[in-house]
Amino acid sequence: MAHKKKAKQPETTAQHLNSIINSARKIMRKDKGLNGELDRLPMLTWIMFLKFLDDTEMILEQEAELAGEKYRPAIEAPYRWRDWASKEDGITGDELIAFINQEDNAVLPNGKKGAGLFAYLRKLQSANGRSRREVISNVFRGVVNRMINGYLLRDVINKVNGIHFNSSEETQTLGHLYETMLREMRDAAGDSGEFYTPRPVVKFIVEVMNPKLGETVLDPACGTGGFISEAFSHLQKQCKTVDDQKMLQEKSIHGQEAKSLPYMLSQMNLLLHGLDYPNIIYDNSLAVKVTEIGDRDRVEVIMTNPPFGGEEETGIKSNFPSHLQTAETALLFLQLIMRKLKRPEKNNGKPGRAAVVVPNGTLFGDGVCARIKEELLKNFNLHTIVRLPNGVFAPYTGIPTNLLFFDRSGKTKDIWYYEIPLPEGRKNYTKTKPMQFEEFADCIKWFKAKKREENDLAWKVSAKDILQYDAEGNLVSANLDLKNPNSLEALEHLPPVKLIESILDKEGKIIDIMNEIKAEIRN
Repeated sequence: MAHKKKAKQPETTAQHLNSIINSARKIMRKDKGLNGELDRLPMLTWIMFLKFLDDTEMILEQEAELAGEKYRPAIEAPYRWRDWASKEDGITGDELIAFINQEDNAVLPNGKKGAGLFAYLRKLQSANGRSRREVISNVFRGVVNRMINGYLLRDVINKVNGIHFNSSEETQTLGHLYETMLREMRDAAGDSGEFYTPRPVVKFIVEVMNPKLGETVLDPACGTGGFISEAFSHLQKQCKTVDDQKMLQEKSIHGQEAKSLPYMLSQMNLLLHGLDYPNIIYDNSLAVKVTEIGDRDRVEVIMTNPPFGGEEETGIKSNFPSHLQTAETALLFLQLIMRKLKRPEKNNGKPGRAAVVVPNGTLFGDGVCARIKEELLKNFNLHTIVRLPNGVFAPYTGIPTNLLFFDRSGKTKDIWYYEIPLPEGRKNYTKTKPMQFEEFADCIKWFKAKKREENDLAWKVSAKDILQYDAEGNLVSANLDLKNPNSLEALEHLPPVKLIESILDKEGKIIDIMNEIKAEIRN
């Protein structure tokens, strides 16, 4: 008997997937319920999310069957993608909209009546409270179907049905396309696009922080999951055994996000990267009393870009010590991060470490801001500040930004600064010409060196020179906003005597180098 030939699936290429996604978005533009990309991308995300879940559920069902085990799906009939979405001529129009939107008494694909799709998904739960069912429930708690034309929605669903999430190559390709969509999300969001950090900055931070398998990585303001998805990929390369994979999947990656849209996007982002059960909490990280954070709550590695420019309510401020209370979100997050790092005496001598994106105002701010920096320098080792070029986040914000690297190894003695310059011939970054990861190459090499050296872009200052007190011992300032002393601008403002000293010092270094070269040639 001749075997029936399996239908050939379209070749997995970025072009093919891009075509599917663009076609779906073009259809969405016709729906009067959607206003721009800020509506379209979340719609497309939850639709892809359900297709992804069903494809992965099928794989798990097959694996359980081969092992002779019973498998309980996260989503059961008739709410699975295969039950209502996979047939091109399936439910459509007003019937489809009602099935998705209605709380109860909806007509289901099997003809019976019951809870609508979203109502069912929001109520999912498991016996232990830690499974994919909770992930789905949390995701759909903040999701709203904004499409009002059920026929257009059916067309979009049929397009997404052409994506095959059971193909690892296709999932990987879609992951890259999804990151492009997240960038477009930021473009559309404008001032509210705080949940996206430029990929080169994320990659640089993960590269120099170098989290190790066995360490717990946290982003308490994870947005769309940029840092933790990059950390997951970084740790995945270190996995050699099944136990390594289990550790990575279950214990390594943690995040928290307070806003429903970036929360959903981060879940999808991490699932696409291969994290089966993203451990992301849907809540405000600042909604805990920092004085009650204990050793069990602390982690080895924190990498984050907390929102700046925002203000928190009085109830959140009261979670912090009275002399360190402020409405500024970035400063509250900085305190939280400090408290969340593991103490070396409770972690086999290894101090927790952090990398945090902060605005310039954090460096020169006084008052409460200065007191927070005083605690940072006295109780933590702020070993490095990387000063990013102006415009890294442009055109979405022109606020200059910096990267703080600190750990819990003891008080700060010296702080190294490294100034990333704009590329030669460039005055600023633009949407079409953003910062590239390659621009961090020299800084990465310097950052990882066994012995750091001062150069035109790197310099060192003593922590004693940062904290300034009056005669009564009251803190006057804690200014970390220090300019590069080796820059042309700094030299122009030096007193004549200092300028001559600087020139002689540089000349001396050149002579030393030339003598070394001369000696090498003779040998």
